[in-house]
Amino acid sequence: MSPPRHAVLRTLATAAVLALLAGAAGCGGDAQAGAGQAAELRYQGSVGQVTLPELAADLGYLGDVRLNWIGNVTGGPQDIQATATGQSDFGGAFNGAIVKLAAANAPITAVVSYYGSDAQSFQGYYVLDDSPIRGPRDLIGRKVGMNTLGAHAEAVLKTWLARGGLTPAEIKQVELVALPPVNTEQSLRQKQIDVAVLGGVIRDKAVAGGGIRTVFTDHELLGAFSAGTYVFRDDFIKRNPETVKAFVTGVGKAIEWARTQPRETVVARMRDIIAKRGRNEDPSLVAYWKSSGVAGRGGVIDEREFRTWIDWLAAEGELRGDPPKPTDIYTNRFNAFVDGGGA
Repeated sequence: MSPPRHAVLRTLATAAVLALLAGAAGCGGDAQAGAGQAAELRYQGSVGQVTLPELAADLGYLGDVRLNWIGNVTGGPQDIQATATGQSDFGGAFNGAIVKLAAANAPITAVVSYYGSDAQSFQGYYVLDDSPIRGPRDLIGRKVGMNTLGAHAEAVLKTWLARGGLTPAEIKQVELVALPPVNTEQSLRQKQIDVAVLGGVIRDKAVAGGGIRTVFTDHELLGAFSAGTYVFRDDFIKRNPETVKAFVTGVGKAIEWARTQPRETVVARMRDIIAKRGRNEDPSLVAYWKSSGVAGRGGVIDEREFRTWIDWLAAEGELRGDPPKPTDIYTNRFNAFVDGGGA
């Protein structure tokens, strides 16, 4: 992709600082944190939603590992940046954003997939019913609102535009606007933006309200795939391998629990979690939950889920020097579901 020059410079500068800071900072049933290893994990959550680690903790799948919520996040790049700089212990983001941070020598490793796109859960690009926008060329000179720049929504959009025949110069004329997910639908309805990128329960709630239609979805464009993973710092993994194993095991079991339970059971559990944690949130979003969208069983990471974005970012000139190898960025060694196993 070819974002505006200032966005590229900002991304590179941020990545360089993060790399320096981070560099200065290492299966059967429920795993336990080993003696002397971290038994508490600091993390950022999502307003009105339940993350897979939160679900795993409530189901008792994290063993003796506790979660310590330190605030909410609106986008993956900020979440993994907080992890790389030691402000949190784990964070999750679109795999392309993880590639860019890893390529800047930030010592982080992806350990388990946590979201993706399938026929039930996907990111869609929506316009008002009376919008003239139908195809890629109609977006030239238009504003597209998304949760964060340089991540999943931008990568998918620019892939769609390029496949639609737009030149790099024409793609640059599509204006990208970063908006909090909970405000994106409202911005579209008030015509502050022309296209809204909506995903998960936020998308389903917006569609249920009527008056908007789909231009395209990432699932239509790319098929079913896991799109994002949770990462830990390498030094944290080295010091706390059993804690990381407990986390990955728990998240993997939560993915499969949610995949195999009736939707109503999962929604009811998420409502209970939101009520118990007391963050003064509106729980209405979880009523629209359908699936995590994770492709691999138990969140096992497929090499393609990083190779796709490494190749694309390299082709777009966003990776300096030799591109990283997928196996340098992720590991499945903590996942009991790898090679058909179970937890």
